[in-house]
Order: sequence, then C-alpha cells, then structure tokens
Amino acid sequence: WQQLQQRHLVPFLHQQLLLAKNNFTVVSIRKHPDFATTGQWNAVTEAGGKQTSHVFDAVMVCSGNFSEPSLPLQCFPGIERFRGQYFHSRQYKHPDVFQGKRVLVVGMGNSGVDIAVEASRVAAKVMISTTRGAWLLSRVFEHGYPWDMILNTRLMSLIKTNLPGPLSWWLLNYKVNRWFNHANYGLQPENSWLVREPVLNDDLPSYILTGRITIKPGVKEFKDNSVVFHNCPEEEPIDIVVFCTGYTVSFPFLEESVVRVENKHASLYKYVFPPQLQKPTLAVLGLIKPLGAIMPVAEMQARWVSRVFKGLCQLPPQAVMEKEVNEKKKNQIQWFGLTFDEVLKTEWLVYLDTLASFIGAKPSVLGLLCTDPRLALTIFFGPCSPYQYRLEGPGRWQGARQAILTQWDRVLKPTRTRVPAGSSSSFLSLLTVVGLLLLLAAVIFGFL
Repeated sequence: WQQLQQRHLVPFLHQQLLLAKNNFTVVSIRKHPDFATTGQWNAVTEAGGKQTSHVFDAVMVCSGNFSEPSLPLQCFPGIERFRGQYFHSRQYKHPDVFQGKRVLVVGMGNSGVDIAVEASRVAAKVMISTTRGAWLLSRVFEHGYPWDMILNTRLMSLIKTNLPGPLSWWLLNYKVNRWFNHANYGLQPENSWLVREPVLNDDLPSYILTGRITIKPGVKEFKDNSVVFHNCPEEEPIDIVVFCTGYTVSFPFLEESVVRVENKHASLYKYVFPPQLQKPTLAVLGLIKPLGAIMPVAEMQARWVSRVFKGLCQLPPQAVMEKEVNEKKKNQIQWFGLTFDEVLKTEWLVYLDTLASFIGAKPSVLGLLCTDPRLALTIFFGPCSPYQYRLEGPGRWQGARQAILTQWDRVLKPTRTRVPAGSSSSFLSLLTVVGLLLLLAAVIFGFL
C-alpha cells in the first residue's frame, strides 16, 4: 500500500472507482505533454453531456474483443435488395423476434450456434451458414467432467506443444469426434489441422439430428426473400438473417500511434503492452482469445501489469519486444490461418505460465515433486486452476494447496446429490497411477 501511495496510484484507483460508479464514457486518452518524463496520460470523459479532463499516472484498457461489431455487408451480394430483417448478433436480445420465422444464422462461432439453438425452439425453420465448419465441444466431457478440467492440464499442454503439430491436433480431433462424427453432421472443418476456436454447445448435434437446425455452406447471394448457398442451386426462403461475423479490434479513444492495429491484430507485447511507448504506463487487458477461460488470463495480465506500473517488473528493450511481436504474428498466421481475429489465439497454459514467470508465481513441478509429490502430481495431471498461481510469489495464498487438492470435491458436489452405495472415483485413481508413470517419462525425456 505504501508503494502504491509513493507511485501516486491511490488517487488513480480512486478516480477509476468514481468513473465506474458514475458511468462515464471515455472520449479520449492522450499523452501528457511531459509523458517522456512522467508517463502520465490526459483523459477526457463525458457524463450527462458534460466533458471533464483528468490526469492519470497509468491506464488499463479493458474494452476486450467485443466492442465494435464487424458487419462486412459488401461480402454478401444482393443483401441490399433483401426485403427481410437482418442484424448483427450483438443486437440480439430475445428469441421472441424469431417466432414463426424462417431464420438464417451466418457464421458458426459460439454466439451463432447459441442464437441458432434458441431460435429453433420458436422459429419455423433455422439454418446455419458456415464456410469453414467448426469443432464442437460439449460442456460435459469425458466421464461427465467439465471439458476444460480435462483438456487444460499441464500434461495435455505438454503434448500439444512438443508433439509435431499435425499429430497433436490429430489426437485432439480424435477426442472431439468421439462425441459424434463431425463430417456426418456437416460440421467438419475444411482444414482440420489448423487450430479453430472450438464451439461449446450441448444441444446442436441433437437439433441437427431432429431437423430443427440445418447446416448450410457459405452464402452465394441474397435475393428479395431468399438466399442461395454455394454448391446449392435451389433458393431457400428466409425472413430474418443474423450476421454472427465477429468483431473488429478498435480503440477510438486512443491515437493510432499508441496501439497499432493491422489486419485486425493489435501489435502488443505479450498481447498487453504497446512496445514503442517511452514509458510502460498503458496496458491492454483481455484482448486475447486463449483456448480456455479468459478470467484467469485477465487476472494474470492484471497482476503483471500492476507490477510493471509500480516498477517492480521491467519490460525488455523496445527492439526485443517489437521483434517478438512480429515473429509471433507470422507464426500465428501460419498456424491459425488468415481468418478474422484468429491471430489473437494462443496456447492457454503456456501463456499463463509465461506471465506468471514474470512475477515469480509460476509453480515448479519438479521442485514440488521432491518436496510435495502429491501436490506435484495433482498440478501436472489435474486441471490448471488459478490456485496454482497462488502457491508462491506475490499474492501467495496459504490455502492454495488445499484448494488444489480438493477442487474435484467442489466440482462434483452440485451433481452428486445421490451417491450410490460403494461408489468411488476409479477414473481419478487410475489417472493418478498412470500419471506418475507419464510424469517420470516426461522428466527422463527432458520435457520439463
């Protein structure tokens, strides 16, 4: 707290709370005239038609990925003559608008599938148009556990990052297709070896199977009251089109020189810091799409950023940061493809570990294997929950170890409202035994 006061961050936090409480709109953020010395920012906010100026020692931009909808109508021939209703998914509020209508959902991300499922319960007909398909995950994964507690483990991350790309993703594709054959449902991605953002929905396969939802290829053109799809000569009558075409990265309150945006990609070191600033007093949080939960990532970003702001963590030289930004951009274009905002995706656990290492909060599996083998095994083979980053370093929590060892109890408690006599978790016991062998093998081969 004394360090915060010395760095003038207490007034900064107090002002932030006031802004949030009074629902201000940020009009502009510009460098203070003596930015090169102080790193301060001039901010103009507006409330009730009145603008006010403020001076901040540091700024966190937390507008995320979903602030400016992308609606590329020029990519859909004939949309100007379509007589029905169309809108972006951001405008969707309630399925009543689809009552008795013939609905087309363009795009197959999480929003598109969720809207299609809700619409199919009241609409006369629902179609999803997708040019590339998608992998579909159920929230209820193997043995009835949540999918991220099975897939987002250090073991799985080790496999994904050390095996050849095609082989590791073949294994993932195999796991995904164990639920149902994506090709038979028209969902198989065209380039299945490329990493695509998985869609989480438990209802879509059964809705396709029962005819509530039909999967269609990309839109060729719109007509007055219908749509024509590629490789499908017949017209499909429709009343409403929902464009689930994603969002554009935009910072209208910042000068373009502060955060450079190219091809929907913001040039940021570790997806957080603009590398060209003389003082690291502005950071962007949450502008990332990891293959996992965003909340632990945003928390870790905030922990790192706050320490950089306080001068407790140092950033590399500008040339080093810019080189990494450019190399990562090239690598992710090769890995993820040139489709919308996929350059924002990254390996969830690797990214968390990287930021945690900056602040001294990354757990040492090998170290724990010598001092606390039970905890080490749980960390390596179990879910990578945020508790792991509270075992050591700043913000260390004494209860983190116990929370990690008992996390499965809390996961199962809401569902195990009836426990059959003699039941036990044989899966977890087997996982522990097999896990020890795999951990030893990983140590031998030097993966850790």
